[in-house]
Order: sequence, then C-alpha cells, then structure tokens
Amino acid sequence: MKNLIVANWKMNPTSQKEAEDIFSKIKEGAEDASAEVVVCPPFIYLSLLKGLTLGAQDCFYEDKGAFTGEISTAMLRDLGVEYVIIGHSERRRYLKETDEIVNKKIGEALENGLKVIFCIGETGEERDAEKKKEVLERQIRKGLEGIESLENVNVAYEPIWAIGTGNNCGVEETKESIDFIRGVVKPETRILYGGSVKSENSGDYIKFAGANGLLVGGASLKPDEFIKIVKSAE
Repeated sequence: MKNLIVANWKMNPTSQKEAEDIFSKIKEGAEDASAEVVVCPPFIYLSLLKGLTLGAQDCFYEDKGAFTGEISTAMLRDLGVEYVIIGHSERRRYLKETDEIVNKKIGEALENGLKVIFCIGETGEERDAEKKKEVLERQIRKGLEGIESLENVNVAYEPIWAIGTGNNCGVEETKESIDFIRGVVKPETRILYGGSVKSENSGDYIKFAGANGLLVGGASLKPDEFIKIVKSAE
C-alpha cells in the first residue's frame, strides 16, 4: 500500500496562471515519487491541470438537477478526477455540513467510482473535555453508515485545533488517535494525518505515528516545500 500525499489548495490561488505554475512545479518534483500524490485545486482549475492525479475538494450528493452552484460526482468523473475530499472541518464549520450530509456525499462519490478522503477530527474544546475518541467514533460510524464497500475510503485525521494554526498535533498524540481510528475502521484503510503539516514534521507522522499519508493545506501551495513533504514519505 503506497503512502498517499494530498495537496488541498482550499480557495487558492486567485489566478489560472498561478495555479498552472504551482501545479507544473509539483508535477516536475513529484515525477519519481514513491508515494501516491494527489492535487485538489478549486473546481474551476480542475480541467486545466494535467499530469498528476486530481482530487476535488467537495461534491454534492445528487447526480444532477436543480441544485444551483453544486458540482456532482458524475461531473467530476467526466473531468478525470479520481479523488474527492469529503467532510473537511471547514465545510462542517462554515457551511454547517452534518454527519448525515457527509454520509450521503460519501455514498454518492463511491457509487460514481471516486475514491474518498473522509475527514474527521475533534475541536480543541472536545479534546480538553476528553471527548476526542467519542467524537471520532461518532463521525466515522455516522459518516460510513450503510456503506458496504469501504475499499475506496481513506480516512484523514485532522484535529481541528491544529488546522492552519501552526500548532500541529504531536507525534505521540497523533499515534494514539491513529491507533484508535484503526480499531474502528477496516484494517486495510489508509489513515492520513493533516493539520499544520510541514516538511520539518511530515516524515515523523509516517515513520513514528503510523500514518499512511498526509493531507497538506497551506504548505501544498509552496511547490518546493510540498515536494520535501512528498519525499519525506519515502
């Protein structure tokens, strides 16, 4: 099983040229990588970028219809997209996505042949109240409820208090969380870590915390830094 390194560009960059420049540099640097590298740009750039595996940052749970502004998994497949991020904490927080919505999206994505990067994670308050395991188990069970084949599901553990803060989760605590998640999901499921990942700490999450890959945010917009992270997974 290859390690999976995912670049989540979020709502960046702001121009087509910059997107193409970043992608081109990543493609060149990742050419001989032993890890599987996936780039998830904003929807608007997906059709422009060729040469690496592409992922989308979200999808809708219906195939087509009167859903203004939404993007279906069928549309993504038609563009050659292979992966989709579902349940990211920013969507749960800002767009009020529930476990039930996440579950519907996962089901729709799998039905249309996409591989899922299923995000879970606890807030700082939940961690302080010692409710982390309860939260993670609820998110996993509700997110995957009724889904029979989990072959194409990858779980990304992203402690919400670590995302974009520079305050990454320590290796020992991450290992504890990953070990717990392994007891809830299928043994063959790839488990990624995400949350203020940098080249200085990325290798440790794989070598010592037991992650099967990384979901990288801000650092994935810096090609040199992202390639160092990719290489650290070898």
